[in-house]
Amino acid sequence: MSSQSPATTTDTGSQPRYAAIKAHIRAQIESGEWPAHFRVPSENQLSQDFSVSRMTARRALSELTDEGVLIRSQGLGTFVAEPVPAGSLLEVRNIADEIAARGHSYANRILKLEQTTASTEVAVALGLAEGAAVYHSIIVHLDNDLPIQFEERYTNPTLVPDYLHQDFSAATPNEYLTHVAPLTEVDTTVEAIGADETVARALEIQPGTACLQIWRRTKSSAGTVSFARLVHPGNRYRLGAQLRF
Repeated sequence: MSSQSPATTTDTGSQPRYAAIKAHIRAQIESGEWPAHFRVPSENQLSQDFSVSRMTARRALSELTDEGVLIRSQGLGTFVAEPVPAGSLLEVRNIADEIAARGHSYANRILKLEQTTASTEVAVALGLAEGAAVYHSIIVHLDNDLPIQFEERYTNPTLVPDYLHQDFSAATPNEYLTHVAPLTEVDTTVEAIGADETVARALEIQPGTACLQIWRRTKSSAGTVSFARLVHPGNRYRLGAQLRF
């Protein structure tokens, strides 16, 4: 596929020149003209097309690379990046279904599946007494063999007594819990964190890497079912929502 003339795709007259280049590149990607892995024009070509300096063209490419839109390969050029997987703030979706919907393969690594005692935080979240028995699982979810979510979950054994006996390599905790204890309410909190040693090792990233952390408490008609911490590498996942009035 060949690039189109900037004048035919994006109205750039009122924008800073580097922003006009960024808008043009985004328009080409969003239209499907430049698919994932498409090699974008070089700094030299962009500077000629937009009548700007190479520094201006470099700024546009660098910012789009930092934003995850493009990926640069030393000696090869700059390419359109794979779309970053997106989740929703307004619904609780099974991550295996999200991955399958993108045409990718899902897999997971079960790091822990045990009975333990509730800390103060977990006890408050689940509405149990401190020190009460709870089920604890840690699972890493993979998209095309790339770790994209670290899931640590505490589950109320009174409401889900068979939790520890499930094969979570075949069905995720979300899928299983939705089936045996249908959701009636969900509390969600999102925050930015730096990955600690445990999370970094599980997600195959460097400690301190920027991550998106989601705290999620799920309830059924019988009570609070589970309390989960979901951690995503910041450059591999994003959250979105659409509201209509």
